Parts: sequence; C-alpha cells; structure tokens
Amino acid sequence: MNNRSLVAASLITAGAVSMSASAALVAGWSMSTAVAAATTGTNYTYGAADLGEATAGTSLTGFHVAAATTWSSPAGNGSTYSLSSNNWTTGDYYQVSLSTIGYADAITISFDQTRSSTGPATFAVLMSVDGGANFTTLLASYSVVQAGLAGSGTTTWNSVTNQAGFTTSFECPSLAAGQASLIFR
Repeated sequence: MNNRSLVAASLITAGAVSMSASAALVAGWSMSTAVAAATTGTNYTYGAADLGEATAGTSLTGFHVAAATTWSSPAGNGSTYSLSSNNWTTGDYYQVSLSTIGYADAITISFDQTRSSTGPATFAVLMSVDGGANFTTLLASYSVVQAGLAGSGTTTWNSVTNQAGFTTSFECPSLAAGQASLIFR
C-alpha cells in the first residue's frame, strides 16, 4: 500500500521536508518565501502549499494570544526560510488546513521543528476532521530539540543542510484520509 504524505508546518519553526519517492505528496510548504520584515500581531497567514498534488484550498497560518508577537523567517532545516514566532503561551499554534478527498491510503504528516533557548520545550500535535470544531491529540507533550545545544548532536539550522534530528514524522489515524476539511495544529 502506498502511503500518502503531508508536509506540514511545525508548531514553532518549520522547513521543508523530503519524503520517500514511493509516497505521493498531498500538500507541502517549501518555505521559499520570507515573512515581510517587522510583521507583528496575533495572526499570520503564510499562504497555500506550493508542493504536492492537492494544493488548492490549503493554508498555513499561525495564531498567538500576544499582539506583540513577531513573525519571522530565519533559515530552515535545509530550506531557504522557516516560519518562526516569539511570545509563545498556552493556546498558541501554527495550523495547516487541507483536503484529503480522493486519498484513501494512510496519511503521514512530517515536519521540522526547533526552538530557541527561550522558546517552549514541549508541544502537542492536534488533528480536526470537522473544520476545527473538534480536535484529537495525535502527539501529546513531545520534546523539541534546541538547535546547536551542546549534547544534542545538532548544529543551527541553515538553508543547505537538512538534519534528520529535527524531523518528526508519523502516520495519522485512518480517519484523516478522505476528509474535505482536515486541520493540523
């Protein structure tokens, strides 16, 4: 069975991820566009996916409680840019929205994520199949690697080198396939 794949933005800083050649890419963000300088506020829209078979109607957005949040785009994990923001608090998130109509095989989500020394160390990944009315926890309280931290076996992110230690991939519940309004936070 061929697994279908979704490259999602992370919940703190995201870069593009390479998927195996046997998997069909549903939607992905290459992170090739920089966030405009001095972008602040509670909401940010990065835009639609630029990779994959089903990019129409997709979106990558972020929400923070703090109006003083700065949205930026430092180098990614092997990608030109990433999506980054500060002032994290409980309830803040990045969100990927897409449709998996026409995909019956397993959906796999994959993303790169790092944090600064002042950023949150743990996150969760949530999924909604009803347009955001209800969410199911897919990954609860997982740890995020701080790039370049002594003993982590990593260096800081750069636009050339993809470091596998920052990539999280997992298969979603079968309910993720064939959904008109699938959301990951």
